[in-house]
Amino acid sequence: MRDSEPLTGEPLALDLVNTRPATAGGRTDLLDTPERLAAWLALEEARMGPETGGDVPTEADLAAIHAVRAHTERAVHALLRGQEPPAAALRGLTDAQRVAPAVRELTWDGGRVTPTVRRTGPLGIRLAALLAEAAADLLTDPAIGRLRECEADDCVMLFLPANPRRRWCSAARCGNRARVARYYQRHKQAAGREQ
Repeated sequence: MRDSEPLTGEPLALDLVNTRPATAGGRTDLLDTPERLAAWLALEEARMGPETGGDVPTEADLAAIHAVRAHTERAVHALLRGQEPPAAALRGLTDAQRVAPAVRELTWDGGRVTPTVRRTGPLGIRLAALLAEAAADLLTDPAIGRLRECEADDCVMLFLPANPRRRWCSAARCGNRARVARYYQRHKQAAGREQ
């Protein structure tokens, strides 16, 4: 897995926060263009439901997504430090949900009534509402107390470990780097002792 690829598999709100990984030059934004947002939405398609509606993201959609990501990031990092999340971040997430509330649209499929959750408005507003709702779910979940930051020195990714011994955001990303570094260090020390 390359660092330029989004890390997925955590709760949706953490996957969103994790679209700003650390790089040699600081942090990079994996959702900086409509095309990259579309690629991330494709990765998250199973969890996004009908919110994308087949729409193609535009530049205008990015601002709403970035705002929800920033609010989520501030709230999550405060909780990670054992602090109260900023009121502005919580208010921003609430406001994003309010702009495009979820409505259960009822239809008849020929045998029964079926609900489909729908939101109205531009794609960015619908996605922001869905992602803010995912953030609300994460922030109010008792599991948030297990939230961890990757232990790799150059990583800022967050995760909720199923196993309390988990140390890295991804075994394929940071776990492999740590194992390779330990291997190199052991062999370097062994070579130094032989001389």
